[in-house]
Amino acid sequence: MTARVVSVNLASTPEPNPAKDVGVTGIGKRPVDSAVLRAPGPKRGGLGSGLVGDVISDVAHHGGDRQAAYAYAREELDAWEARLQRTLPSGQFGENLTTRGLDVDGALIGERWAVGDEVVLQVCGPRVPCATFAHRMGVKGWLKQFTQVGASGAYLSIETGGRVHRGDPVEVRSKPDHGVSVALTFRAFMGDIDAAREVLAGRCLPDDEDEWLRERVLHRAE
Repeated sequence: MTARVVSVNLASTPEPNPAKDVGVTGIGKRPVDSAVLRAPGPKRGGLGSGLVGDVISDVAHHGGDRQAAYAYAREELDAWEARLQRTLPSGQFGENLTTRGLDVDGALIGERWAVGDEVVLQVCGPRVPCATFAHRMGVKGWLKQFTQVGASGAYLSIETGGRVHRGDPVEVRSKPDHGVSVALTFRAFMGDIDAAREVLAGRCLPDDEDEWLRERVLHRAE
């Protein structure tokens, strides 16, 4: 089966967000036919989202080149529907690209995807769940449940911009040789020290994330 984008999702206007001091959020993504992707620049002082017309409200923690777009697998949403016994439309987790037939959480850090005829994306890392996400879901113990399942989805940078349409094919163009996946990195970021050591050995993180994770491992060892 050809991997595809089954939904392109944007938040065109901010919504109230009592979960954080910023007071508004762009997590409420809704499907659109297509969107233009471009590198947004730095997290602070840049354009926010990598999708034109998409709202990023909490610019201290979201957006920027390494979180330009967020992908989540439709298969994982379907699995959550079964667990929660409720309907979860594409975009429910705040993802910009809902995919099918693509191993999003098994993707390697630095893996490159060609989407449609123009766009090339690079896998940067996992999504770390926050209070805004928990408030949106309205499920008791949501952050713990999400962490235990371990399917975080992937943040992406935009190597080559262009327009992405619903239904566009996704091709894995290249994979690095370190073997560090999004799922492994998620476990490392959420406190699994063995996973953290494995991620650090792969030397695939940017300097600031590498330093942060290394300090966590050292602190735990002490």
